[in-house]
Amino acid sequence: MRDTFIRTLTELADKNPNIEVVSGDLGFGVLKPFWESHPNQFVNAGIAEQNLTSVAAGMALEGKTVFTYSIGNFPTLRCLEQIRNDCAYHDANVKVICVGGGFVYGSLGMSHHATEDIAIMRSLPNVTIFCPGDLVEAEAVTRAIADYPGTCYVRLGRGGEKQIHSSLPDFEIGKAIPVSKGEKIAIFSTGAIFEEIEEAKDILRKSGINPTVYTFPTVKPIDTKVIKEIASTHDIIVTCEEHNLPGGFGSAVAEVLAEVPNHARLVRIGMNDQYCTLVGDQKYLRHQYGMSGKKIAERIIFEVK
Repeated sequence: MRDTFIRTLTELADKNPNIEVVSGDLGFGVLKPFWESHPNQFVNAGIAEQNLTSVAAGMALEGKTVFTYSIGNFPTLRCLEQIRNDCAYHDANVKVICVGGGFVYGSLGMSHHATEDIAIMRSLPNVTIFCPGDLVEAEAVTRAIADYPGTCYVRLGRGGEKQIHSSLPDFEIGKAIPVSKGEKIAIFSTGAIFEEIEEAKDILRKSGINPTVYTFPTVKPIDTKVIKEIASTHDIIVTCEEHNLPGGFGSAVAEVLAEVPNHARLVRIGMNDQYCTLVGDQKYLRHQYGMSGKKIAERIIFEVK
């Protein structure tokens, strides 16, 4: 996803000299094409995320469209006050880019895991939140936010994610995207964990369960229309996220369902209000914490029974 993001942003910067990238002294292999082609639109602010974010806010308030870029939870938790006070409060045109949502940097331990970021950013007024599920969604989100006013948060995978869509000509901010149509059970997914949903779907079909599947590249604003429609036609809605459950994507869906009478039962899959205490690659940690395709399928089969 990160390569797709930079490639798309470079194309956009070719036509828009107001696009700026501010980096936290990392990602040089990925960012190199951008700074080589647009040296006057790139700033390395160093390992100083709080200052980086305030600099970005100042540039945005002077008319720039600024993309801050860092890994894991560094561009969010480390500089939360600056995002809140300098960016969101002023509706500054700052796009906060996290590369490595969830367990992407699993082997580096919990300090590098981004598992609370959606909840924290979702609580801030004036912040629009995106978690693309594949390369096509990542490109569509990048193009959309470049023209979208105000502060945005984009949570990307790292690389190697499977492609879901062939194209998204009708992508809209705030709209969920249907992937497959089924019955009784619906799976809502956000972010790069979608590749596990594909595996889970294959297992479920062998067990006689044919789920409806939606991906939600936008978490805030959430697609209330789709949630309400599915809640009235299905028995169970399952949300999947590579994130802590309190305040995350599943909570956003639950908030909509709480105001809908006689709705489908909700099952949330994610981190169960805990920190990761294990070290390993992303696939290993997903499995250990119940978010692998096999574990997702097992949980759904259990809920159906």
